[in-house]
Amino acid sequence: MKPHILVSITGRTQQEWQDKLKEIEALGITEIALFLEMYEPEEKTKIYDALLKSCVKSIPLVHLRHDMKKYELAFLQKNFGTKYFTCHEENFVRHDVEHWKDFYQDIYLEMNIDNIVSKALRVEKIGGFCIDLAHFKIGLRKLSKDFEYVISHKDQKLFACNHVNGWNPEKNLDMHTIDNLENFEYLKTLPKFIFGMVIAIETFNSIKEQLEFKKYLTELLLKKT
Repeated sequence: MKPHILVSITGRTQQEWQDKLKEIEALGITEIALFLEMYEPEEKTKIYDALLKSCVKSIPLVHLRHDMKKYELAFLQKNFGTKYFTCHEENFVRHDVEHWKDFYQDIYLEMNIDNIVSKALRVEKIGGFCIDLAHFKIGLRKLSKDFEYVISHKDQKLFACNHVNGWNPEKNLDMHTIDNLENFEYLKTLPKFIFGMVIAIETFNSIKEQLEFKKYLTELLLKKT
């Protein structure tokens, strides 16, 4: 099956999301992923308004910010058909997930790389895992508790979607700015069960560069199937 890979709006500043959206408009791209974790509420509102006026029709995957309200998730589902809302472990610890209870079946857990797994973590409570592929590789190298938590669920149908970025083998760290396609070669070493139906590119690179990554990743992952 051909992997469903999405280019993404990512960043920390207004300029970053605006630049990416301009590229998306110029290229006529209608389907993307959206990473909102680093944007304050006022900036998110600007992003929503801009997306409504854009050529974007579908946003299958959105990475949540901890203080997002249920009406925001409902807005994204209604207007862009969002199926996968991804969040970090700390959203369980802070009880953010409880505020999204009406959306449990659409929320997917991204594990951290801190070698700590809270007792509050309950992936079975939500839709399943969003495996950050570089995080998984880091955990595999360390045999960390985060990695062990994922592996303990490998026989369950919980692996729905992914974030993909680069991996630095010398430092065993993820890379969010890619300067060489070899930064994705680690994907060849990962088990098939962690790959979901939708894979969002999580880099700060331009949309033009992300499209190059998408082509490369599609070919790479097709060889794994």
